[in-house]
Amino acid sequence: MFENLSQNIDQAFRKLKGQGSISEINVAETLKEIRRALIDADVNYKVAKDFTNQVKEEALGREILISVTPGQLMVKIVHEELTKLMGGSNEGINLAKDPPTVILISGLQGSGKTTFTGKLAKYFKSKGRNPLLVAGDVYRPAAIDQLGVLGEQVGVEVYKEVENKNPVEIARNGIQYAKKNAKDLVIVDTAGRLAVDEQMMDEIEAIKGAIKPQETLFVVDSMTGQDAVNTAKAFNDRLDFDGVVLTKLDGDTRGGAAISIRSVVDKPIKFVSAGEKLDDLDLFYPDRMASRILGMGDVLTLVERAQEQFDEKEAEKLQRKMRKNELDFEDFLSQIQAIKKMGNLKDLISMIPGMGRMLRDVDIEDDAFKHVEAIIYSMTKEERSKPHIINGTRRRRIANGAGRPIREVNELLKQFQTMKKAMKKMNQASQGGKLPRALMGGMGRMRR
Repeated sequence: MFENLSQNIDQAFRKLKGQGSISEINVAETLKEIRRALIDADVNYKVAKDFTNQVKEEALGREILISVTPGQLMVKIVHEELTKLMGGSNEGINLAKDPPTVILISGLQGSGKTTFTGKLAKYFKSKGRNPLLVAGDVYRPAAIDQLGVLGEQVGVEVYKEVENKNPVEIARNGIQYAKKNAKDLVIVDTAGRLAVDEQMMDEIEAIKGAIKPQETLFVVDSMTGQDAVNTAKAFNDRLDFDGVVLTKLDGDTRGGAAISIRSVVDKPIKFVSAGEKLDDLDLFYPDRMASRILGMGDVLTLVERAQEQFDEKEAEKLQRKMRKNELDFEDFLSQIQAIKKMGNLKDLISMIPGMGRMLRDVDIEDDAFKHVEAIIYSMTKEERSKPHIINGTRRRRIANGAGRPIREVNELLKQFQTMKKAMKKMNQASQGGKLPRALMGGMGRMRR
């Protein structure tokens, strides 16, 4: 996500390295490169120009601190202005005082609208809500079937009227069904078109007028760049929606939509989605996105994803085993499974400050763990719990069973033993007062 933009901005900052102070000349050179990087990323030209003018005004108007170099100060200012440009702060979903809350989903065909509808249902279900999905796309039978499959996967009921071709009636009836069946949140999926047309706009406008949703969201494919911004403006002129959802941020996106859209339509980005998995949905935080664009990582989002996947009781159990140096391959396997659920591996690593820049040209596949998993699955239950019993004969059998060379089995066992030795040293240091106990006990309290 935003790899090219991040790389180009990083190169622009290098112009200030070695400079003793900020001057109008070196700021102008740096901002020229940043403006070019933004335009290359498909950011609206006026937005890019206004942004760099604002950064210039801020940079030349500040006195540099002794402990801060010109480059560091410029990064700080650009981060602040990027955050403002993308909305400043996270804006949540408007919820009804009297249930059910009604959320209307709009967007073009192919934007990922129906998939997002399923993800949103799962998101609210995880927050303790009892959602209902309403299949309002009467033109594509596949859309109704797709929503049905998604509803089944996330454990959320789907309201549909297969023979009814009136989406306004279906939406109204779905809300009445929700009221009768104690559903406190209704998400209405609607039809999309390949392009904006009058019939589409009239229909979605009629649905909104009939059901009066608390929240109308516009879903847009971030890979379409400025076209996404233009489409958002066309929809907003008619619908006056409440927020934007950016999908496919894991694709070949240049980032222009995320940066431009708030300025053009004056509506917040509320969710971003990077991937096809139903867990691949995040609230949009402008400051965190700015950090990622500037290669500063996003530790808060990483921690939040970890908290969602790591069970507190399991974490405490793991912590006790770590203290006793009793970790085994079953524990190792369960941690791999949890990490895989957190999302795209390269995306996760890029959230660690500095790692995104280091791994810029490294290809990390989503199935990077598959060979390790195959080796562990090839072990017997006893071998997983007692790795020390794995001798040469067992190693050959495990390698054959996993379809991997024995060298990889040896490497995994060696790495596992190295990890256990490191854990033992940490425990000894902690018991001797050399390490804060909070370091050893942090995992168990992660969800508290």
